Amino acid sequence: MLSKQKVVTLGLQHVLAMYAGAVVVPLIIGGALHLTGAQIAYLIAADLFTCGIATILQVMGTKYFGSRLPVVLGCTFTAVGPIIAIAATSNLATAYGAIIISGLFVVAAAPLYGKLLKFFPTIVTGSVVTIIGLSLIPVAMNNAAGGQGSPEFGQPRQLILALLTLLVILIVNRFATGFVRAISVLLGLAAGTAAGYAMGLVDFSTVSKASWVSIAQPFYFGTPEFSITAIITMVIVCIVSMVESTGVYFAVGRATEQNVEQKQIVAGLRSEGVAIMLGGIFNAFPYTAFSQNVGLITLTRVKSRNVIFAAGGIMVVLGLLPKLAALTTVVPNAVLGGAMIVMFGSVAASGISILSEVDLRKGDNLLIVACSVAVGMGSATVPQMFDQLPDFAKMLLQNGIVSGSLTAILLNLFLSKRETNVEVEQKNSAAA
Repeated sequence: MLSKQKVVTLGLQHVLAMYAGAVVVPLIIGGALHLTGAQIAYLIAADLFTCGIATILQVMGTKYFGSRLPVVLGCTFTAVGPIIAIAATSNLATAYGAIIISGLFVVAAAPLYGKLLKFFPTIVTGSVVTIIGLSLIPVAMNNAAGGQGSPEFGQPRQLILALLTLLVILIVNRFATGFVRAISVLLGLAAGTAAGYAMGLVDFSTVSKASWVSIAQPFYFGTPEFSITAIITMVIVCIVSMVESTGVYFAVGRATEQNVEQKQIVAGLRSEGVAIMLGGIFNAFPYTAFSQNVGLITLTRVKSRNVIFAAGGIMVVLGLLPKLAALTTVVPNAVLGGAMIVMFGSVAASGISILSEVDLRKGDNLLIVACSVAVGMGSATVPQMFDQLPDFAKMLLQNGIVSGSLTAILLNLFLSKRETNVEVEQKNSAAA
């Protein structure tokens, strides 16, 4: 049994692992819509507060809501473009009205979606988990170089920081045991940040400017407004997130050595629907299962739901105390990148482990894996190849996890049917 102090420490490690992904969405949307500093600060606080509540709902679980898996929920990047487009052409109230309705759609559609899980056999699941890990690696490398768009991108000191963080994590995993080994990522982040401070790369100005208390309030940007076009757009975003979350559920199941059942995924998606509705009410964002934290579970081998419950509680507190939240932003991008390399690589390795259970000597299985991974990685690394397509198609295909998953599902259906026909013909020939 883990003590309360250890549970909180491990929970903090999960928060730091997903924090950059959680706050970058409000920063991008706030900047694109030219919101004031106070409004952006509210977006970040509301986002963290809702992230925490959504994660707690997911982990606690009831008969109909929550997967009871150690899954962290965070805002989906798929929603960034659509929210900016809707708000730019109408207003933020219309975007949030669409988010609320799309959350209701996810709650209602989850049972029907659950019936489609028969199209996720081992070969599809393994391909999807592998794609999740591989598609995140470019994010890790960009951060390791200092953050895309940074004037310091690729500077030697950024690369040294990333390497130092990675080495600390590896050394702790090699020589430490028990709890110390379990917090290897947290120790790596602490060591990297300390080194970054010595190099003059840690800035505490955002901490001093942040307010002490912020209470998330419903409909901060006005009473929700509703537009059919905006609602359809956000529903498509949520469908993409449902597919993405399914892959994360399977990956977490693998990391925790448990068989994820259909009812768990349906209950988990219902919980995500409630979280999305909360995001609309508190003027935050649509939420999805975060793949960043799967690698951390794989690496630390800590499978306790209490740790994720603690992570959710920490995010709620950070959402209420912006100054404390700002303190977590001082971790340099390169340090985060160094930690991400090992975490995201662990997810990809987990997918490869699943695929090891499949006979890849069979040509059809090899084709399914080859094409789905190639399409998924291609979409993730060269998303601009779909820029000339309609918006709804771009939304689906520019997400490597979704495009790779769809490829794996369709190829499995097509090739497994062909395989069945061949087997029937062979039996008929033998009988003759």
